[in-house]
Amino acid sequence: MAESNKTEKATPKKRLDERKKGNAFQSKDVISIVVLLVGFFLLSKLGAFIIIRINYLYHQQVALMVEMDTLTIASCSMIFRNAIVMFFMATIPIFIAIVIVGIVMTGVQTKFLFSTELLKFKFHRISIIQGFKRLFSLRSIVQLIKSLLKVLVIGWIIYANMKELVLVSPDILNSSLQDGISYMLDKTMAMVYKICLLFVLVAALDYAYQKYDYEKKLRMTKQEIKDEYKQTEGDPFIKGKRKEKHRRMSLNRMIQQVPGADVIVRNPTHFAVALKYDIDKDFAPMVIAKGRDKVAMKIVEAGEKNQVLITENKSLARTLYDSVEINDYIPPELYQVVAELMAWVFSNKDEGKKKA
Repeated sequence: MAESNKTEKATPKKRLDERKKGNAFQSKDVISIVVLLVGFFLLSKLGAFIIIRINYLYHQQVALMVEMDTLTIASCSMIFRNAIVMFFMATIPIFIAIVIVGIVMTGVQTKFLFSTELLKFKFHRISIIQGFKRLFSLRSIVQLIKSLLKVLVIGWIIYANMKELVLVSPDILNSSLQDGISYMLDKTMAMVYKICLLFVLVAALDYAYQKYDYEKKLRMTKQEIKDEYKQTEGDPFIKGKRKEKHRRMSLNRMIQQVPGADVIVRNPTHFAVALKYDIDKDFAPMVIAKGRDKVAMKIVEAGEKNQVLITENKSLARTLYDSVEINDYIPPELYQVVAELMAWVFSNKDEGKKKA
């Protein structure tokens, strides 16, 4: 039931968490076919060199045995040791290349992932119940069918080629060792290329299946996505409360600046903007508070309580509200109209001082 509910694609965080656990997508068949192709390509290119070395070893060992009166354990050991060293020296470039290709192909698919999580002991790996579940899972059945098909097809290819070789075996025995080895190598490479062609097809299908299976395992339920969002972004309810608290604090700080304003421009109840202009410090009037509807009413109420001049100018109030942020200076295009307003403000203040 839980699996059927996992209908959503994995989030970036989910993918990152899986990588930290050492879970990454890869197709082993792709690695195998690339290693196989590279290995046999090098074998075909270095085949002549290997044949020459084997031929040299053969003649060397035959000459050595001719010179011996009797074969002892020590002499047999020496011959065997020389054969191993010679074979190793002839084939070591191929082995090194295969190892490097295997590492690179694994790294390309896993993006060179290395995680210590895979080295940690986990009980479910030795659990009999989990073992049976893995044994009879869809993945295991697919792997079994794939392996059986490969064995059958490869067996048929080998059988067909061996049947052909049996017919020409008398001719091979009558030819020189070098010619016989070259012929066998050519036939073997032809058989290998047929097998590789089969492996390429299997690898392509396996890659598609492994990709599908990996994405399926990463799928999440809608509840898991919601829980992840809460963990990373916070609970939406708590986050909303926090934003509301921050908004109220910002509003309170803004209202506290209203008593220092020189004038409040209103429209008449929808918008209100408080302006302050210190001739000695400011190069232009500054908006120190603004708001609409209920906030506008609070600004006006704070201004009335602190005897701040209030004027009604619908167009100017709306323009200031839309174009100027709090604690920013007015733009140049409003200098003239605001200058007229500030002249009225200062004249009113001067009259008030004279009356006082």
